[in-house]
Amino acid sequence: MQRYDVIILGGGLVGLTLAVALERHGVRSAIVDPAAPARVPAQSFDGRTSAISSASWRQFEAIGIAPRLAGKTCPIDRIWVSEGLTGGALDFAPDPDDGAMGFMVENRELRAAIEATADAANIVRFQPDRAVETVRDAHGVRVRLESGAEIGASLLVGAEGRGSPTRAAAGITVAKWDYPHTALVTAIEHDDPHGNTAYEIFYPGGPFALLPMLPGNRSAIVWTVPTKHAAAYLKLGEHAWLAEAEKRMGNFLGRIRLAAPMQSYPLGYHRAARIIDERLALVGDAAHGIHPIAGQGVNLGYRDVAALTQVVVEGMRTGMEPGDAQLLARYQRWRALDALSVTIMMDGLVRLFDVPGRPVSAIRRLGLSAVQKLGPLKDRFMAEARGESGSRPKLLLGDLV
Repeated sequence: MQRYDVIILGGGLVGLTLAVALERHGVRSAIVDPAAPARVPAQSFDGRTSAISSASWRQFEAIGIAPRLAGKTCPIDRIWVSEGLTGGALDFAPDPDDGAMGFMVENRELRAAIEATADAANIVRFQPDRAVETVRDAHGVRVRLESGAEIGASLLVGAEGRGSPTRAAAGITVAKWDYPHTALVTAIEHDDPHGNTAYEIFYPGGPFALLPMLPGNRSAIVWTVPTKHAAAYLKLGEHAWLAEAEKRMGNFLGRIRLAAPMQSYPLGYHRAARIIDERLALVGDAAHGIHPIAGQGVNLGYRDVAALTQVVVEGMRTGMEPGDAQLLARYQRWRALDALSVTIMMDGLVRLFDVPGRPVSAIRRLGLSAVQKLGPLKDRFMAEARGESGSRPKLLLGDLV
């Protein structure tokens, strides 16, 4: 049996980043991923992007991922939030000395950078492969794979996403619900430069987000529409679809053109009742999933990575095993409040801006204008957007553990 310190089930963006972070601190991990490895990087942009908060970016710098993204990310220097095009607005424009609030990157570029960092660190990957039998007990973790290989470790990490079979097998309950919304995801080119500004424009049917990308005349779109209307939007011809998008943009970026295929995703919320079990920790979407209203979903996963890495590394330095119950309890305490507060805040925003009617709209506009004028409250929202609220692990500060 091959032995490791940690076995990670799931090799997505969060699972692979966790392996890189652990390896950077001398903790041996193995990834089990059912997806076949990509032999050739995607040659064209498919419209999927990620917003990396400034705190997550500092983690990328600390563990060696950021250098591989040089020249491939667009900084978010400003965030504009408004009720429609003419209502109250919040203008988040931090001091230039504070740096960008985050960075936009194509998912294919992000994936390639994390993969290359993992390959350079010689992280062991069983791929494509899957666990067919898993035993967790006081003595450790033993996993038999579909390929016939048997591997063991002190700690098992579930990073398989929203439908995590590891979470289900552990009997961990999940609070979840579906939103009556679907996200339409694509990218556009526009005549006028975006100025590294992200726009979140709220409409009765759902928010319309424009996220700056490279080059300066391209933006990603995450357009939330009522699910009952999603099929009709997807059937629109290109000119008709662009005309609908222009109505929500008010032509403030000039003429627009599609720059990527259209994709759609149903939206929902879920949160695991707990994120640990005997010799088990959950990270990323296996632990929580939220509406993409503020681009915090994957960043919650990177915060999980930073906290779990610090807990494991500091514990091992004092002679404890990665799967020690005391260490897992610390991880649970550290992440529970942050994940709960962020998920509740995002869900509240979705519900607040989904209430129809002019009186409610007027109240929302007044609220946005009030927050714009209240420095401390505005700073709190800005800290949340950066991923800089609460007790932060060292990796989110840009330091190794």
